[in-house]
Amino acid sequence: MSISDLFDSGFKDRNKGHFASIVRVAMENGHLSEEERLFLDKLAKRLEISDEEYREILANPKGYPINPPYLHVQRLERLYDLSRMVYADHVLGPKQKEILTRFSLALGFTPGNVQYIVDKALSLLVMNVDSDTFVYEMQHMNK
Repeated sequence: MSISDLFDSGFKDRNKGHFASIVRVAMENGHLSEEERLFLDKLAKRLEISDEEYREILANPKGYPINPPYLHVQRLERLYDLSRMVYADHVLGPKQKEILTRFSLALGFTPGNVQYIVDKALSLLVMNVDSDTFVYEMQHMNK
């Protein structure tokens, strides 16, 4: 096995773990709404999750390792990616803020400031900032 095969395998495993974590959050209430299902469909494609892997993860999302971001900056980077997906497609419609709040809590942001974080994240996306600007602004926001 070559080094690139190892890297690809590790990258795909992280994507599956990341996707499974998001599925767990989406299924907290015991079911997926149509909007959540459409969001997961698009997310699976972006994370290069195959149809078979998608079905396996939906059937047993707890069977995959959670790869929680350890560093605050990694949480912000993941929040940027998720926020862009939630915001860009408008698939979730009025549920955008609700599901982004749930994802933010799952990323480790605290309930005491999660609404502010979500509002700030969405406002930055309205301004079409890049990931570096997003992370910088989120790190330097007034609480």
